[in-house]
Amino acid sequence: MAEPEKSFGGEKHLGEPLAGKRIVVTRAPEQAQELVDALENLGAEVLLMPTVSFAPPEDSSELDAAMKNKKDFDWILFTSQNAVRFVFLRACELSHVQPVQALRPKVAAVGWATAQAAKNLDLRVDYVAQTHTGESLAAELREQLVGKRVLLPRSDRVDDRLPDALREAGAQVKEVVAYRTLRPASLDPEILGALRKAEVAAIVFASPSAYHNLAAFVPAAELNALSERVPFAAIGSTTTRTLREAGARVAIEANDSSSAGLADAIAKYYQRQK
Repeated sequence: MAEPEKSFGGEKHLGEPLAGKRIVVTRAPEQAQELVDALENLGAEVLLMPTVSFAPPEDSSELDAAMKNKKDFDWILFTSQNAVRFVFLRACELSHVQPVQALRPKVAAVGWATAQAAKNLDLRVDYVAQTHTGESLAAELREQLVGKRVLLPRSDRVDDRLPDALREAGAQVKEVVAYRTLRPASLDPEILGALRKAEVAAIVFASPSAYHNLAAFVPAAELNALSERVPFAAIGSTTTRTLREAGARVAIEANDSSSAGLADAIAKYYQRQK
């Protein structure tokens, strides 16, 4: 695909694998900087167009109760960096509740990015899923979960695959909403216009919600047709599966959920095109 001449003001970094390529990142601003830096280090011009935002639950009573009774659980499973962040923030707000690092349950994380987010807050991580999906975590810990009580703090917009897999493994699962995933009221019209005209080199989706929220601004049929003209990049198999089930083509899949892993996957895709 020929790159158009239109520019959003970024400089081209000649000689780098993503030199002059405009890449749309749909992550929330508070999560995007590491990815932005990784892409820019490879020469890309990053267009930040968040299609998701996050907020505490409207009612934190279930999460509060779980935190107060944390000794009742054998495991706490973190499936995202947001789950780590919002559980930690809520624990800090509850002055009569010990912080998460004082939990006696073992802690497991889906993906090294989630594990690192926990470690950055001085939280002990006992196990990291070798394959970065919740279902893989359930399978890998299967023998250790039989009859165990598992706390699963999650978004309000998730499916039942993970809790079903945990229960099939013999675990007693307590799901609590740790945060809400929201859709923005509007998107940057200039970036959105360039995207719809296929005037960008790639668009990055880090979660199923990022895609679904974009589909609220761009009709699904148009979005899926766009995926034949602009490479869609997805982080992790869950996001990839969501896009493909919706009818979109995923050209780039980063199994490594880290920002460096995604940037490298995009760079390798374009090197192969040459």
